Amino acid sequence: MSSAADRGPDGGDGGDGEHPRSRRRRGPRPHEAGTRALLDAIVAGDPDEVVRFGDVFAGLGNRSFGMLLFVSTLPAFIPIPGVGGAVSGPLVVLVGLQLLIGLRKPWLPGFIARRGPHRHAMAKFRNLLSPWLARLERVVSPRATYLLDHRLANAFTGLLLILLGILLSLPIPFTNFLFGALLLLFAFALLERDGKLMGLAWIAGAAAVGVFGILSGTLAQTAAEWIDLAGRKIG
Repeated sequence: MSSAADRGPDGGDGGDGEHPRSRRRRGPRPHEAGTRALLDAIVAGDPDEVVRFGDVFAGLGNRSFGMLLFVSTLPAFIPIPGVGGAVSGPLVVLVGLQLLIGLRKPWLPGFIARRGPHRHAMAKFRNLLSPWLARLERVVSPRATYLLDHRLANAFTGLLLILLGILLSLPIPFTNFLFGALLLLFAFALLERDGKLMGLAWIAGAAAVGVFGILSGTLAQTAAEWIDLAGRKIG
């Protein structure tokens, strides 16, 4: 029999049918791996092997869009004008479209799913970001998840990603790193399940769309053309 000290305030054993001593022995529940741990798992292996886009989000559940967005953003940091944006931009738009229409997990056409960066490229990027990720992981946590899971919130995130992806693909000088950093902010919010970080990404992303969309003068026209093309492909 359990003693009075072991019982909850209503005379039960704690309210969940499990003895308190059992909970103490079991310890705290394990938490999901952080972004650095996920990247460590991806880069482990043959450095010359290709990390296929179709494999990066396997088993990640509701964080899968974050990892796909992270990998899709990497080409934006290639220091060759016109190359990074031409690769990353359409991939980011594809991720944004899927969030906008409410898909629960990412989908990629076969010719994209079979491609991706090499592990050694991912490792270099992981090493570059590692000090920043270490600081970030000290302040982020799963919180305000309604900004990540609500249908309207997902649609707004998707819309911003579409617009940022289009801007990234346009030949706007000296903006690839800026848009890449903004997109990584979205990716980290999705990966770390941090709604407050997503709120900051919304503000920064909307500001970038407003400023550079006006400066480029072609954002609205390009967005309409891309959405019309996507509609015909899906239809």
